Amino acid sequence: MNLASYIHDIPDFPKPGIIFKDISPLLMDAAATAEAVNQLALSINELKPTKIVGIESRGFLLGILLAQKLGIGFIPIRKPGKLPGSILSQKYALEYGEDAIEIQQGALSPNEKVIIHDDVLATGGTASAACKLVEKCGAEVLQCNFLIELDFLKGREKLEQYEIASLLNMKLI
Repeated sequence: MNLASYIHDIPDFPKPGIIFKDISPLLMDAAATAEAVNQLALSINELKPTKIVGIESRGFLLGILLAQKLGIGFIPIRKPGKLPGSILSQKYALEYGEDAIEIQQGALSPNEKVIIHDDVLATGGTASAACKLVEKCGAEVLQCNFLIELDFLKGREKLEQYEIASLLNMKLI
């Protein structure tokens, strides 16, 4: 199955000059979604993770399915102010300014083995912050796992110390 054919380019979204990678067509097709989850799981299975950590928001979509397929728990990493209770936060740089992501304190136990999942690896800033956040919890990042990697943005360079698995590698069009 050619999963790349289910990814549609949307020009000038969310702002001019950006080509958005729309995964909605993949999600609308049950067979394509199942195939993507199966292929992503192949790079994870032998690592024996204890949790999948998904990055808000599109990392939740396949991340929870990966966790279910592997029979392990799922932990969301969210934007600030979206999680109840005590939280841990990690800031990261944007092109102009700064943002942060958060995880509930106690969501991960020390020494847990974690796969971080997101839909797209672009510049690597969010994924790098997610790795730091997981490590603040005392857990180990086994792999950063992505449906799509935008090779031309070189996000992999910010994640050099981690194993990376990307199902689809896309070049600049």
